Amino acid sequence: MSQASLMTGVRSLSRVGLGAPLLLVSMLAMMVLPLPPLALDALFTFNITLSLVVLLSCIYAKKPLDFAAFPTVLLVATLLRLALNVASTRVVLLEGHTGTDAAGQVIESFGDFVIGGNYTVGLVVFAILVIINFVVVTKGAGRISEVTARFTLDAMPGKQMAIDADLNAGLITQEEARTRRETVSQEADFYGAMDGASKFVRGDAVAGILILFINIIGGLAIGMLQHSMDFGDAARNYVLLTIGDGLVAQIPSLVLSTAAAIMVTRVSRAEDMGDQILSQLFDNPRSLGITASVLGVIGIIPGMPNLAFLSLAAVAGGAAYYLAERKRSELVTVEEAPPAPPPPEQRDLSWDDVVPVDPVGLEVGYRLIPLVDKSQGGQLMTRIKGVRKKLTHELGFLVPSVHIRDNLDLKANAYRITLMGVTVGEAELYPERDLAINSGQVYGTLQGMPTTDPAFGLEAVWIMPTQRDEAQTLGYTVVDASTVVATHLSQLLQEHAHELLGREEVQHLLDNLRKSSPKLVEELVPETLSLGVVQKVMQSLLEERVPLRDLRSIAETLAAHGSRSQDPGVLTAAVRAALGRSIVQQINGMASELPVITLDSKLERILQDSLQTAGDGGAVFEPGLAERIHQALAQAVQRQEINGQPSVLLVPAPLRTILARFTRHSLPGLHVLSYNELPDNKQIKVIASVGK
Repeated sequence: MSQASLMTGVRSLSRVGLGAPLLLVSMLAMMVLPLPPLALDALFTFNITLSLVVLLSCIYAKKPLDFAAFPTVLLVATLLRLALNVASTRVVLLEGHTGTDAAGQVIESFGDFVIGGNYTVGLVVFAILVIINFVVVTKGAGRISEVTARFTLDAMPGKQMAIDADLNAGLITQEEARTRRETVSQEADFYGAMDGASKFVRGDAVAGILILFINIIGGLAIGMLQHSMDFGDAARNYVLLTIGDGLVAQIPSLVLSTAAAIMVTRVSRAEDMGDQILSQLFDNPRSLGITASVLGVIGIIPGMPNLAFLSLAAVAGGAAYYLAERKRSELVTVEEAPPAPPPPEQRDLSWDDVVPVDPVGLEVGYRLIPLVDKSQGGQLMTRIKGVRKKLTHELGFLVPSVHIRDNLDLKANAYRITLMGVTVGEAELYPERDLAINSGQVYGTLQGMPTTDPAFGLEAVWIMPTQRDEAQTLGYTVVDASTVVATHLSQLLQEHAHELLGREEVQHLLDNLRKSSPKLVEELVPETLSLGVVQKVMQSLLEERVPLRDLRSIAETLAAHGSRSQDPGVLTAAVRAALGRSIVQQINGMASELPVITLDSKLERILQDSLQTAGDGGAVFEPGLAERIHQALAQAVQRQEINGQPSVLLVPAPLRTILARFTRHSLPGLHVLSYNELPDNKQIKVIASVGK
């Protein structure tokens, strides 16, 4: 049967679900039924071939997850080898008195080749192989598997938070985030499985030692007592068969242990192992040059093997010279600057010289220019496009493009974000470092440059990229410099979205709505409300983080209430009531119960009286009362954050606007809702009541 036919048959059995049961039954049969020498030769040869295939697969795998089935393959190969040991032991003990070929030619050849007529040499060589496998390779691979599995599990929260941060910043899509989460989960499963599989390999090495002594002692006893053989003949037959059997088993075991060690010592980079070694070991010609010098000094010492050392010194020196020359040739030569163009002719000023301010601007220092230069590998432009796309979808209107320019007046590592020409945020960053953000659940400290996250003000540390895995293991959220700027920009655009919505944007929204609801738009503007009033209502919604996605409901509500009032505040309250289900779902998801904070009835009466007294100017709180209300609300919000629940203040409709304005900046995590904004199917649970 050809190899192609055999592989086709194996795939056919796998498709119908019979591959694993047949493999298990075959291994059990090898342990129970006697096998002829020819079958043992075929199975031992297959075992050696399988171990070599597994080793080469580990070497050529780009990253560990490319061979995610390796722990299972390792277990199956170990069980197959143990089953062969049982089968060969039976044949050795039953037929060993007939000669050294009783267990097949493979065992005889391995034993005779290694022993060379000296049993002591055979035992020593076998012992050395077992010691190398058990003490060096298997023990080291097992320790690495154990530590890697623990660190991978500890780093999972930090990696998941980094994925969520990229998703929230619009840098990746939902599908990409799902793929990265699956990769993180698969890494944890893989290294956990490798930790367990390494124990099987170590146990297999111990079993090889025990099987050796059992075969020698049992074979001598059977040969001398049952078959009346001389001690010399019995030792010659049984020791040769035992050592041959042990070598045929231990060599594949050592190969598989080496494959396991290679797999767990790989880093998670999509690069061939050979490419990694060549690029990292010989990247710096200085190491080869110093090595050549040391070898040359040793080579000229009298009594040393001068030819060997001086030859290697010449090879190392030649390689160092070649690498140095290649690096020098790869340097980009600076071309001569072209001659300066002649100065333009002076002309009179015109209105074209009046440059309007950019709605959104990003100014960077000269050291941050590579972040926005695609030719230098900069990713900031792509990530800003992702931020705009995400915010446009969430807010419901087209976020203006970001005008990026360099500013020599800034510090080299600084950047500045402007809205309508006014600076709204600025910070410094280091493009060659990563930012490790303390999310509140970290288990240690990091060496680096302490700072604060510019987007949310959290404690953070600028670290080197080589510390990323350590930081994630400690629970930090690690992002690169481009992500820091993109997240900061996203947070500021959401906070100032109402300032970006001008009349042109509102007109575009109405024009898009006109395509599906022409009568509604015709009735709304200009028959019922002016474009300016509609703009103020939409700006008020955005200021309180209410998106404009449901534009039809907003327009219908404005058309229905616009004939009774032209006050933007009254119209905003009506629109919020119409969008109540969407607002509550944005706060609390699909949960049927909404935890809320309420005001004491006496405090409600005091605030309503203050509102009536103040008239259209808005309520004015007595300073002491305002401070007590703020402290009570801050404590309630803190308790909700600890419990992982949203903070919602539920108040009568007349008080909602003034209390929302009162808490907007000091308590940004508090949502202020009125009673008429709650959907009918929502149940409320009062978790705190704020009194006077």
